[in-house]
Amino acid sequence: MIRRMATDAHGATNPIPQFPAGFLWGVSTSAHQIEGAADEREQSVWDAFTAEPGRVKDGSTAAVACDHYHRYREDVALLADLGVDAYRFSISWPRVNTPKGLDFYDRLVDELCAAGVRPVPTLFHWDLPVALDWLDRDTAARFAEYVSVVAERLGDRVKKWITINEPAEHTLLGHALGTHAPGRQLLFDALPVAHHQLLAHGLAVRALRAAGATDIGIANSHGPTWPASREQADVEAADFYDVLLNRLFADPLLLGEYPEGLGELMPGDVESDLKVIAEPLDFYGVNYYAPTRVGAPQGTEIEFGGVTMPAELPFSVREIEGVPTTDFGWPVVPEGLTELLTGFRERYGDRLPPVVITENGCSYEGVDDQERIAYLDGHIRALHKAVEAGVDVRGYFVWSLMDNFEWAEGYVRRFGLVHVDFGTQRRTRKASYGWFQELLRAQR
Repeated sequence: MIRRMATDAHGATNPIPQFPAGFLWGVSTSAHQIEGAADEREQSVWDAFTAEPGRVKDGSTAAVACDHYHRYREDVALLADLGVDAYRFSISWPRVNTPKGLDFYDRLVDELCAAGVRPVPTLFHWDLPVALDWLDRDTAARFAEYVSVVAERLGDRVKKWITINEPAEHTLLGHALGTHAPGRQLLFDALPVAHHQLLAHGLAVRALRAAGATDIGIANSHGPTWPASREQADVEAADFYDVLLNRLFADPLLLGEYPEGLGELMPGDVESDLKVIAEPLDFYGVNYYAPTRVGAPQGTEIEFGGVTMPAELPFSVREIEGVPTTDFGWPVVPEGLTELLTGFRERYGDRLPPVVITENGCSYEGVDDQERIAYLDGHIRALHKAVEAGVDVRGYFVWSLMDNFEWAEGYVRRFGLVHVDFGTQRRTRKASYGWFQELLRAQR
């Protein structure tokens, strides 16, 4: 298996610089994408969504996925051999709602601790119980109740918690555009979903604090927004997109306020809710994949990155030319990560907690995945530049440990360091697994 390191112009090995002592290295997954065992939990909105013909590209479901529910010991052994400090997984709310649901996470956490791998659970990664609805304010309160149950059971061993994963994508793709579960096409009428998720986060922070937790964060997706040109219409469209996808989910958490003009569009007593939403965080999780080039609306429906953008949106997403792309068609722009993090430090100053990169990865086929190695190499170097520039970054998690059910793409896209044959469930370590393993050894 090839172990490729970046080389300089003279062909000499160019090792990735050392990160600060105590820097947390890990990999990430999510429950619905890997666990399987769907008959041993309640139904989620994703089960209902994938049961509808045409919703998933290859017509598949996550009923079995990677069968991690039954093979978790094998997967923890992969984590231990890889040499990561931590494993970010998610807890399935629909599974916890069953009598023996928490028993699985008890076993998983024990197995991780025995292997010397820190458990870092995410409490919501899109698999909402099918009976609940983020348009309903009460779902936020229900979420806090569920969090309290989980924290009481696992809090003696789990020290680092993530409340919610990517509320922006869950709002936009699931409720505004309808390409993810629950499949609604509400456009801007989906804004209450954003507010209720943020409120749920704040209530969850309070529930975790009450249970004694002292290391709590969220995992928000962010990326720089680049205007398609210097024309005023393009600049204004890009600014609006940036507010919608970045500041709408960061400003309330870090500043205790919505961007101008958005607070009055939210339901309920927003001023009181913001005091809950802005509960202090111990770290701020960032999921980074790519910047977005945005211009004025073009008056036509646009297909971009597997998502259909309706013509009536007040912006249009454009291709970033002159850069490589992943198998998903996403642009590969490592320097965007440096730009994002230094920009966040400038925007939020001392209101920005220490940062953890909670996801970063790419979709490529093949076991000898040299493109993934190049991608990770470039992004980790870009992250180091942000550290050198003074951004307080405390950790980095690769998405993902293994190939999995990639939401509306089904099993078409492969993000893993480990290849999964979904017919036999055989795990095969890719070249990138060996590369990351060597990187971790070099960082010790």
